[in-house]
Amino acid sequence: MKKSNRLTLYILISMLAGVLLGYIVHTQAGPAFIQSFSKNINLLTTVFLRLVQMIIAPLVFSTLVVGIAKLGDLKTVGRVGGKAMLWFISASLISLLLGMLLVNLFKPGMGIDLSNADVNGAKDLVGKTQEFNIQKFVEHVFPKSVIDSMANNEILQLVIFSIFFGIATAALGDKGKIVVKGLDAVAHVILKMVGYVMNFAPVGVFGAIAAVIATKGLEIFIFYGKYLLYFITGILSLWIILLLVGLLILGKRIPELLNRITSPLIIAFSTTSSEAVFPKLTDELEKFGCKDKIVAFILPLGYSFNLDGSMMYMTFASVAIAQAYGIHLDLGTQLTMLLVLMLTSKGIAGVPRASLVVVTATLAMFNVPAEGIALILPIDHFCDMFRTATNVLGNALATSVVSKWENSLEPAIAE
Repeated sequence: MKKSNRLTLYILISMLAGVLLGYIVHTQAGPAFIQSFSKNINLLTTVFLRLVQMIIAPLVFSTLVVGIAKLGDLKTVGRVGGKAMLWFISASLISLLLGMLLVNLFKPGMGIDLSNADVNGAKDLVGKTQEFNIQKFVEHVFPKSVIDSMANNEILQLVIFSIFFGIATAALGDKGKIVVKGLDAVAHVILKMVGYVMNFAPVGVFGAIAAVIATKGLEIFIFYGKYLLYFITGILSLWIILLLVGLLILGKRIPELLNRITSPLIIAFSTTSSEAVFPKLTDELEKFGCKDKIVAFILPLGYSFNLDGSMMYMTFASVAIAQAYGIHLDLGTQLTMLLVLMLTSKGIAGVPRASLVVVTATLAMFNVPAEGIALILPIDHFCDMFRTATNVLGNALATSVVSKWENSLEPAIAE
């Protein structure tokens, strides 16, 4: 069995073991023990995620600078970036419109039980909404210190700095080659570290699943089954659309791509963290045949601008909460909400539970009680699993498609 397939198998076993242990604790233990158990078992996930976060900043910086320097000039950077933004904007609009269409068709908010609201969790999110004004948005996008950006894993800020650094390095010509060579070596070292860190993935997955099942139990699906079912229907529809477009462009290589990204998809699904798979996804896309310079440029941009699963969930959740309160939003209002979400959602990938914070801010803007976010919080972890995996799929497709458009997609590297 290939090493990558073994990792996938271990992760799946860890997920099942986590569900079993979490369910036993939830049904057999008292509230105090459950709270203590969930907090302690989740430390396994914290260790894994921190190991991943440790390598993201140097990986983004080294690969992106090398990628831009290898692209050669500002014209090429602009052309590749333009193709990437064409995909990102199109995919975002499709995701938002699909979420709006399905939430109006299924009306999941009508069935939400108001007595199950997570009020304490909502207070946390409502408190964060003040961050999302124009000033804070600009501050979040443009770095004042690259060291600060690296320390906080602000991917978009790192991208901005790395683009300037990469273009300046390319402009130096021969003098810049020593920098490119050095950072290229650093990137290979970091990618080697990825293999070591990924060995901890099953442990992190086990902790994440066990903690949430111990706290919520399987009963949560009884109350929110329809809401989750409708959302999964939307996610499946989005996958079909994305894969069909991918099939038109990539042809017979789509199954090969899916096989390559199976392990990153499962890790993202079980940990609800796109960051957790950034290094692994970088490695797998290069093995799939995408040029390293394209991967290094497109993937970090995608993590800020191409969150397809999160985008779909934002319109779905916003309108569902309005439905739960019996507030009618006409078509014009919903389209305005869609455009607001399109703008406010960019560049917030580094914020925990970013999509929910954006939804909370948007609700208040359209006179829907922001506290309504409490209605969907109990099931949000499970929705987050699906939207995070979808974000990873969208970025893998975007990188592969732009590589194809640039005639830079090569045969897969044999292992």
